[in-house]
Amino acid sequence: MTSLISLEMGRVTVLRLDNPPLNLVTLDLTVELGNVLTRLAAASDVRVVVVAGNERAFCVGSDIKEFESLQGRVGEGKLLLEGAVYRRLARLPMPTIAAIEGNALGGGLELALCCDIRVAGADALLGLPEVRLGAMPGSGGTQRLPRLVGPGRAKEMILLGEPISAARAGEIGLVERVVAAGTTEDEARAMAEVVASRGPVAVREAKATIDAGSDLPLDAGLTRELDGSERVFRSSDLLEGAGAFLEKRPPRFEGK
Repeated sequence: MTSLISLEMGRVTVLRLDNPPLNLVTLDLTVELGNVLTRLAAASDVRVVVVAGNERAFCVGSDIKEFESLQGRVGEGKLLLEGAVYRRLARLPMPTIAAIEGNALGGGLELALCCDIRVAGADALLGLPEVRLGAMPGSGGTQRLPRLVGPGRAKEMILLGEPISAARAGEIGLVERVVAAGTTEDEARAMAEVVASRGPVAVREAKATIDAGSDLPLDAGLTRELDGSERVFRSSDLLEGAGAFLEKRPPRFEGK
């Protein structure tokens, strides 16, 4: 079987969906993505992951041809698997950046919602159009999108089923940066290199603390932040960062 995911390993790793032309989310792609994410979760030398598609589409969601075979058992045959794999992406210990070139629709947008930062090309379209097919978002869209843009805007997108422009996505906070079409992956890689140059222990701990705090009351979140800070202060990276600052040299972080 032809690989549907390509992986360019490095300090900044690029995970590319490779199911042209539109990177449809098939069962085979989901299984392969899950295997790749399991590998990445254990990769202590990977500091940032960029998730990308191709020039035409980041990912346009499910393969509608699979729907008939899943009727009546969509949970068992599709959504439980997708949900587990998407959570694996959201819970990677290192930061993730989605490079959205072209369309990110349905399950494709739900995949991007699992990333920590989203960069979109100026001509990108983003949306959850499932209701136009008589379906609803089932791989995190009804839960992750409202947490990001608020329930009113999430309902507007989901209930109308109409894609929005990259500019509008930037206005409502769905994407963090909008860049010239064709430069999305370059921008995501550049951002990733900056993040990768920071202290990896602190970066991973900060990501984990932000994610945990979103489901905690403020006082509990502040306690979690203190715990994370204590772990960072026990690291060799902290001493290296402080020493480099005092010696006016670039730090050499080792992730320890």
